[in-house]
Amino acid sequence: MRVARAAYEAMVAHAQAERPFEACGVMAGSGGIVTEVHRMRNVAELFGVRYEMDPKEFLRVNNAIDDADLDLIGVYHSHPFTRAYPSATDMAQAWEGLVYAIVSLRDFLTPEARAFTIANGEVSEQPVEIVDAGE
Repeated sequence: MRVARAAYEAMVAHAQAERPFEACGVMAGSGGIVTEVHRMRNVAELFGVRYEMDPKEFLRVNNAIDDADLDLIGVYHSHPFTRAYPSATDMAQAWEGLVYAIVSLRDFLTPEARAFTIANGEVSEQPVEIVDAGE
């Protein structure tokens, strides 16, 4: 996954701001590069140990992404105290064709973001490449 530095930093900042709860949002861009992230409200009943996006908010943001002629590249969320790897819940909720980025704050001073695709219960890690604007 190629991600613009500003978008990467926005994901990490969102994760840090929501800790100890899970942050979540969507990633958009073009040409396969994430150029913007959209923070979403976590409406999960088990707030803090899982995430769930409000369907109406997701639809509104997805429409805005489409109106801007961008692509919905994927979803991001945080793991405030555990490693950046999809949980069983993450895998069960995954949509094929999207990239899932997870920001781990297990080491709060050194956040780690990893990206995955999930299809048919199989997890494949995607390298994360941070690029500067215009690359």
